[in-house]
Amino acid sequence: MRVGNSVFLGDNGAMRIAIVGAGAMGTLLGHRFCKAGHEVTLLDRPGRVAQIQSTGSLFVIGPGGTGSAVRPTSVTADYSTAGIHDVVILATKSQDLPSVAEGLSDITASDSTIVTIQNGIPWWYLQGLQSDFGSSRIPCLDPDRQLERVIDSSQIVGCVAYPAAMMESNGRVHHVEGDRFPIGELDGSVKQRTQRIAGLFEEAGFKSRIIDDIRSEIWLKAWGATPINSISALTRATMEEICSFADTRKLVEQTMREIQEIAEAFGATFRHSIERRVDAARAVGAHKTSMLQDVESGRTLELDALMLAVLQLADIAGKEAPTLKNLYACTALLNNGLLSKRQRDKVDEP
Repeated sequence: MRVGNSVFLGDNGAMRIAIVGAGAMGTLLGHRFCKAGHEVTLLDRPGRVAQIQSTGSLFVIGPGGTGSAVRPTSVTADYSTAGIHDVVILATKSQDLPSVAEGLSDITASDSTIVTIQNGIPWWYLQGLQSDFGSSRIPCLDPDRQLERVIDSSQIVGCVAYPAAMMESNGRVHHVEGDRFPIGELDGSVKQRTQRIAGLFEEAGFKSRIIDDIRSEIWLKAWGATPINSISALTRATMEEICSFADTRKLVEQTMREIQEIAEAFGATFRHSIERRVDAARAVGAHKTSMLQDVESGRTLELDALMLAVLQLADIAGKEAPTLKNLYACTALLNNGLLSKRQRDKVDEP
């Protein structure tokens, strides 16, 4: 219920949660939050909305192979009818954020919390960051400053999504492994809302640690995800294959050394070694990265947040990243082919 600019919990203590993007991760979260007793609205494109509405439920298969279905409170493509929510989780791909940004004003109040879980570097990364470089934004992530204009950074809580999940063609989601969603305020503080969001994830069966440097945690995931995703897209190999094959493992490690130098220039710290991070990726097993899943589905790739943003930060910091530049060039060519095919398919549609 909304009174003035305030959003209140229901009588049973349930939160009103909006999940923008009902892909694999958004569906996994929506499923768990529903089971925990919260009011969940999922917002996505009409096609995905219709797919969920055809069954009336979110179906998730857990790591052990057991599946369950839950009915969300609402599934819609119309932000104007969704209402105000306590928490809005941005679970859509980073390249899709501009297309949903304007609708956020319809589902948020001034005290709503916006949780970002995109892969790679977020558009808000430089906002409020104390550094020697003076830049307030990463050009490729918000070229028209639309996100900066529409989303108040004071409402943002950063989050890193570590679970691996895949969506099947029938809309069911397979939760492969992982349960960690560390969160943190952009200024490193711990607020009541931070504790509330961590509790929300914990109630849903996840692990959520509040950390005082969310940017370093973002780098920790992007550190390995950037080369592994691009190599998987180019080779169609799984995480285990890439991190086990000697030559591709060396390529991953060299790229990670370049990324670490860039991140450290902006004050990030790394609590693991490169070897440990790659071993952890290998341990995930024969999992297809999100970028490989996008290639196989003919979707455009998350190049800006995972690769180009890192290269633009390198330029800001005056760092060289030749290996990353080469990987980006090859992956960008692949993405260009995917874009061209999508455009051709649209022209051929009756």
